Amino acid sequence: MVIPSTDAGLYSYDRIDDHRYVERFGLDFEQFRPGQRFVHRPGITLSQQDNSDEALDTLNAAMLHYDAAYAGHTLFRLPLMVSTITVQRMFGLGWKTFSRRSRIVRIESINLTRPLFGGDTLYAESEILEVVADGTEDSSVRVKLHGLKADGERVAEIIYWCKVWRSGHGPARVGLQASRAREPRFASYRQLADGRLMEQTGLFFEDFSPGESFVHTPSRSVLREEAITHALRSFDWGSSHHEVDNAGGTAITQTWLLAMVTPLTTRTFGRVTANLAWTDVEFGVEVHPSDTLRAESQVLDKRDSKSRKNEGILTVATRALNQRGDEVLRFRRALLVYRRDGEHPYSAANY
Repeated sequence: MVIPSTDAGLYSYDRIDDHRYVERFGLDFEQFRPGQRFVHRPGITLSQQDNSDEALDTLNAAMLHYDAAYAGHTLFRLPLMVSTITVQRMFGLGWKTFSRRSRIVRIESINLTRPLFGGDTLYAESEILEVVADGTEDSSVRVKLHGLKADGERVAEIIYWCKVWRSGHGPARVGLQASRAREPRFASYRQLADGRLMEQTGLFFEDFSPGESFVHTPSRSVLREEAITHALRSFDWGSSHHEVDNAGGTAITQTWLLAMVTPLTTRTFGRVTANLAWTDVEFGVEVHPSDTLRAESQVLDKRDSKSRKNEGILTVATRALNQRGDEVLRFRRALLVYRRDGEHPYSAANY
């Protein structure tokens, strides 16, 4: 059994009361110190579709990124991943540690040392070089950001300065009164043998107790353009979902609402093997573009799996509210969840 690190009070949840918790992401400025090394997980597998989309959307005329016939005659033999995809993904992969970053102030250097192609999986690691208390609400942190492939080969190094909010400043987490939940099951990192802190997401089956509730963060705002796109790609061509001048305004399809709310729960239920069933799916007030959705889940029941000794089954009730506090959706779900003390893919994948 791997014991999570509780180094420097790094936990993933705040306690609202004895049975209700709220997810938290990102360290405050005061929690950073020189010498810390963070291993960001999970990684992301890049695709040639990502490559083509990025090049076309940004008017990138370098045909090496999307013309395979041309790329086959170059040193690389394959379409080379757009460099700025690597940069964007490397910064994005660290969001669980750097969610309290208010902005990037300066990038000292970007060095791309190895090529990336469609099918490669990119990982990121961060090393804290300096912390400078500026006497402001957000203070300065200097970071060295490494990009690596799944085999450990280093493909990029970025050194940058950013501002990070101090404790008690910056955007409110969810507007709830809460205190740090200092329990080993809620540790946001586990410490590796060499001292690096590897990010952890999701609780194991043993960590859940019936009656506990989890407020999921971040929330999710809905945009008109994506609402239309999802309706069209779902073959839901009813005019109310894609005609902008529809008398009632563009409405969100109920199936996409379900598809938006369910992933909001995956920070707590991140160690789920599979969804087994949804029941009692009930829709409340209609959701429109510009609405913001927040979800909360309660564990109703847990039991051993009869056929899978390394997993257990949770029954969970989830409800979603809009920014006005109106309920837009509720449902129950049966989840198959990995046990910490059983075989699971995290250790095999070095997560």
